[in-house]
Amino acid sequence: MRANPAEYDMVAPASLEAVLSLLAQQPGAWVPIAGGTDVMVQYAAGILPARKLVSIWNLPELRGIQVRPDEIQVGAGCTYTELREHEVINSEFRLLALAAKWTGGIANQNRGTIGGNIVNASPAADSLPALLVYDAELILSSARGERRVPYSDFHTGYRKTQLAAEELIRVICLKRRYARYYAHARKVGARNAQAISKVGLAGLGELTPDGVVADVRLAMGSVAPVPIRLRETERTIRGKTVNGQLLELAGKTASSEVRPIDDIRSTARYRAAVAGNLVREFLEQLASARGAPGEQSVLTRWNGLGMQEAATEILPCCGSRAWANRMASRRPLPNQRALLLASEDSYRTLTESDWDEAFRSHPRIGGPGLNRPAASQSASWSSEEQSRVATAGEAEQALLTDLNLAYERKFGRIFIICASGKSADEILEILQQRLENDERTEFLEAARQQRQITEIRLKKWLGS
Repeated sequence: MRANPAEYDMVAPASLEAVLSLLAQQPGAWVPIAGGTDVMVQYAAGILPARKLVSIWNLPELRGIQVRPDEIQVGAGCTYTELREHEVINSEFRLLALAAKWTGGIANQNRGTIGGNIVNASPAADSLPALLVYDAELILSSARGERRVPYSDFHTGYRKTQLAAEELIRVICLKRRYARYYAHARKVGARNAQAISKVGLAGLGELTPDGVVADVRLAMGSVAPVPIRLRETERTIRGKTVNGQLLELAGKTASSEVRPIDDIRSTARYRAAVAGNLVREFLEQLASARGAPGEQSVLTRWNGLGMQEAATEILPCCGSRAWANRMASRRPLPNQRALLLASEDSYRTLTESDWDEAFRSHPRIGGPGLNRPAASQSASWSSEEQSRVATAGEAEQALLTDLNLAYERKFGRIFIICASGKSADEILEILQQRLENDERTEFLEAARQQRQITEIRLKKWLGS
């Protein structure tokens, strides 16, 4: 049954002070709404219980992300889009950025707010386990003043919170002390996004140089009436070396610590088993995150850089700014394997113009070209990659120049090949073959070569 608009009242005060005054005058009568993503679903279905709605959308006091030396303060009215695009959130609070990407589709991310997600109090909400492992604190505002409460104490039962009838969440506070932790999140559901999770895990971990778990922080959703920290499981893991025995013990502890239910999406037994499996997976990933000493030092430093600085440093490995920005947003990346997987994933998001920018960053094979790399690091790597071509004779060099020009006339871009280890004769043979390709076939081949070049350069970068 559809809702009747005449049965509802909605007001939109211009300031937070006016909203708090209204809530204080009639406690419990007015329900604040921001993005309204959940409210509109209930309204459209004719099951929205609230009849008096006060809009807090776009109140300046609830928007913005303030970055301070020791913490960031996220306005409760910040949308998921703002969260997933924010530099510090991406570099230091990766789990929250991931949760923002998993929450609904783009339209919902543009409207849904972090404060609304908290107050809605669904145990399956994607962002709440992340807030638990980051030890978030909430600043609650009312006409009487403000109070600061640990988020871990905020949910008191299924869909119940500490929030008084006349209060709002104004700010979510996150301490800036977890940037160097290994961050891991998993959502088990019908899909990663636009689906309610059956089980969700957010985990942070830190190893000592000799492989002992110095700290671990685990939280889950959809396994209890409220999102929970796995305190007992954490105690079981902390201070130990990751091995088969610990994996088995931690998995069993997690399975017994959760309190899932049977519902339309899954069963309690399945959720308990998955909880244990996710903790084991986290520990395996944490153990593999150590990497080789040299690469670990490079990645540790890079993971701690600002968003723009990190993108600029890794740009010579590819040449596409979109790729570099995507790589920087994927941090923290714990080891070479994670770095290479992130590179492949980042390439899948590029447009044709992004690929062309990557192609233009390379010099012409075997001779001067119009597209000398701007970055000195890229120029140095190109010189190394073409070292065998540089020793070719005059006739081979002349033929390379002629065929390069023929390629550029046909395809409108420079010839791209992973030249590492290849002689001039080998490259000439490949170039002649690729001149026979049609445009689409050749573009895909150039992209494949570009990915190979990037993989080699990423490994060189790690060894620098």
